[in-house]
Amino acid sequence: MKLAKRIRAISPSQTLAISAKAKAMKEAGENVISFSVGEPDFATPRHIVAAAEEALERGYTKYTPAAGLPALRRAVCEKFLRDNLLEYEPSQIVVSNGAKHAIFNACFALVEEGDEVIIPAPYWLTYPEIVKACGGVPVFIEAKKERGFKISPEQLRAAITPKTKLFIFNSPCNPTGAVYNEAEVRALAEVCEEVDIFVLSDEIYEKLVYGDVKPFSFAACSEGAKRRTVTVNGVSKTYAMTGWRIGYLAAPKEIAAAIDSFQSHATSNPNTMSQYAAIEALSSPESEVADMVRVFAGRRRAMLDRISRMKDVYCVVPDGAFYVMLVVSGVFGKKCKERTIDGCAAFADALLETQKVAVIPGSAFGADDCVRLSYSLSEEDLNEGLDRIEAFLADLR
Repeated sequence: MKLAKRIRAISPSQTLAISAKAKAMKEAGENVISFSVGEPDFATPRHIVAAAEEALERGYTKYTPAAGLPALRRAVCEKFLRDNLLEYEPSQIVVSNGAKHAIFNACFALVEEGDEVIIPAPYWLTYPEIVKACGGVPVFIEAKKERGFKISPEQLRAAITPKTKLFIFNSPCNPTGAVYNEAEVRALAEVCEEVDIFVLSDEIYEKLVYGDVKPFSFAACSEGAKRRTVTVNGVSKTYAMTGWRIGYLAAPKEIAAAIDSFQSHATSNPNTMSQYAAIEALSSPESEVADMVRVFAGRRRAMLDRISRMKDVYCVVPDGAFYVMLVVSGVFGKKCKERTIDGCAAFADALLETQKVAVIPGSAFGADDCVRLSYSLSEEDLNEGLDRIEAFLADLR
């Protein structure tokens, strides 16, 4: 059997592989602590759940327009105006089955066979796979640790060729937690305007920032930037609604119309009841969001403090999301029992086998010298997991 070339180009997810192994160990009765989770460990706020329940009671269980309920698209427009000072019409909004689906739709609409797509690395592991599925060629720029895992305008300009079609920008970033300030975003936008390339700005972690850090929306840089930018966001991370599967994008009318048409054939509308829940989420005060961010901020401080006292490893302080990239290259060449730690995958595998702690190898994100830790887990588990990591490091020889 010969599968299609586009599907054979897709790499298996290392995050799912680690998660599956950790889950199997848990099911076997082992006390596994997982730092691999990519979702808030909070319940969806009750008033949002109630909105979905009410929709069910009222019989709102039928198809909606493919691009989403008109009321939800208006709520998304109001969110962009309120939070990002961006004006959109409902016709420029497409609601999809999660932000990942919105990213695929945007790439499918813009990327043709052989087009180059620039992606800063470390990157969310799905970006290059979506690009390859759409016939594009991922081009990676190293976001260096010395710059806080951020790329410079000079790096972006140097990576652009006549084949460049799209730049994928993610701030706050998964997996690094890097957040570009307004001046940094504007400098990158100027480059994109100069050479006239499209931008996909993934802003799904927008509300999960710490201290005085403020993210800035790429499309808000100028009218020129807005004409070139597809902005992706959703309710999953901000409102602890990962399983509800509601993401959305804002785009120039022609792009939004093309995506609407494609989605009508590919999936039809996103889940109807979830759309009513999303209207409630986007239209309500965000006290629960603020509470969640405070909890994440406390866990972040605790994790950074513990890491600062560990030997042979370190991290770049993240300003957003809920991840830390732990730099583990300092232990490469050491042994765990009889096994040599010759890379981040070996580190993650040995840690899981010996200490029952699951982390994601940085190679999944284009960072071979790191592993990713999420602090979206209870304080008790976080501290116990960090104790085990410290014990693992101490045992290496």
